[in-house]
Amino acid sequence: MSSVDIKNLVNGEWKGSANSFQSTNPADCTDVIGNSPLTSAEEVNEAVEAAKKAFESWKELSWVNRAEIVDNFSQLLKRDLDKLSTLVTRECGKPLNEGKADVVEALHMAQYVAGLGRMPTGFTISSEVPEKDAYILRKPKGVIACITPWNFPVAIPLWVALPSVLAGNTVVLKPSEETPVCGYRLAELFHEAGFPPGVINVIHGNGELTGDTLVKHPDVAAVLFTGSKAVGNYIQQVASKEAHKFVVTEMGGKNACIILDDANMDIAVNAALLSGFKTSGQRCVTSGRLIVDKKIEPEFTKRLTELVKKIKVGNGMKDGVFMGPLINKEGVAKWKHHREMAIKEGAEVLVDGCELTDGEYANGNFVSPFLYRFPYRPNTFCLREEAFSPHVAIIPVDGMEEAVKVYNDTEYGLSMAVITEDYRKWRWVRDHADFGLGYVNLPSIGAEVHLPFGGVKSSGNGHPGAEGIIESVTHRVAFTVNHAEEIVMAQGLTTNVD
Repeated sequence: MSSVDIKNLVNGEWKGSANSFQSTNPADCTDVIGNSPLTSAEEVNEAVEAAKKAFESWKELSWVNRAEIVDNFSQLLKRDLDKLSTLVTRECGKPLNEGKADVVEALHMAQYVAGLGRMPTGFTISSEVPEKDAYILRKPKGVIACITPWNFPVAIPLWVALPSVLAGNTVVLKPSEETPVCGYRLAELFHEAGFPPGVINVIHGNGELTGDTLVKHPDVAAVLFTGSKAVGNYIQQVASKEAHKFVVTEMGGKNACIILDDANMDIAVNAALLSGFKTSGQRCVTSGRLIVDKKIEPEFTKRLTELVKKIKVGNGMKDGVFMGPLINKEGVAKWKHHREMAIKEGAEVLVDGCELTDGEYANGNFVSPFLYRFPYRPNTFCLREEAFSPHVAIIPVDGMEEAVKVYNDTEYGLSMAVITEDYRKWRWVRDHADFGLGYVNLPSIGAEVHLPFGGVKSSGNGHPGAEGIIESVTHRVAFTVNHAEEIVMAQGLTTNVD
């Protein structure tokens, strides 16, 4: 396949840069997918200035007018769904059915946002004074910086960019440097859909230069970030120096499936397999911990181990592949480190993963699944730190309350699933576990765009993406109108001066 000469989209124009970098296929690193601009600080400033200028006219349109362009975009996304699905698999490595799911989720986001254009954007509320009407309205904040990850290179950019522009903001989007071609294809569709120049600008580059310049820019009103805890914390610290700048961070998790003693074993095993190993463990909601009641743990472990041994690893374009490659060599090194630490800390290895380097794996970033049993101990590396790879622990526990205690013993709080046939039990778990996304008798995986997506503790700052982003990119403004022929004050105040 031929490679793509990627350009930035700035103020409606396609622009290159003096420096560039390559995007390669993680299943075959000799396959160059595209050459991307390494956007300089000056070029970032140009993109922000374009967005700032476009904001003045874009915010004057109605939500309905803006939604019509989002709807144009959704039709183009539907038209190109198959081509984009293949590109996602080629550039980020996940199997083709997952690549397609990424694009379908993106389409759902576009359709949802287009529909929001005709929904209420504020409301009237009673005043203490009968002669007054009080309103709460939403106003856009301005230029929104969107910094998005590689594991969902089509869906997550739209989670943040489309609600932002619907609400009247303008956007500078920096896709991950691991998947710039996916970002470039989105930019082409933004352009074709008819977004005015400067409303959505797409720039490429690394975090150290391009991303850092973007988040520090004084004209950026909000930063919407999905990625690592370290980078998210850094962005929050940068933003705290400017009173006006708002930050939304989604920073992964050390998630878990809690499997109680009355669990349906078929559901439990399948939920665990999907939660731990889908997308090669490279989802922010991946469950690296399977917290299982001791009464059923032996049977559960036997059945899951048999399934994990059957997982087919390979190029995501091939039929039957369950797990594709890790995104890069750094991901492989991190997986190795987590495996070594688990063994060092006393893990009972059930399926011993390894780096795959022979034959069809020679030019890729492949590892096989690592599954182990680990009796709970506090302050262990392997049970507390996110591996972001196929690295899964089975943790036996005594009952529901200990299960939740173990689940909460990590600084993260993104995602949790509980497998039980007892509605009282899942309700108790719901109310005592620290999470932002919860599932009952389902894997800890997946997102629906009309629901908020985000976590607590070190998984995020409590401002979720997808449906929840509208709250973060608008100001809720109070507006009160007096219909009387005199001023009547609230709280019993009077206008008398004597």
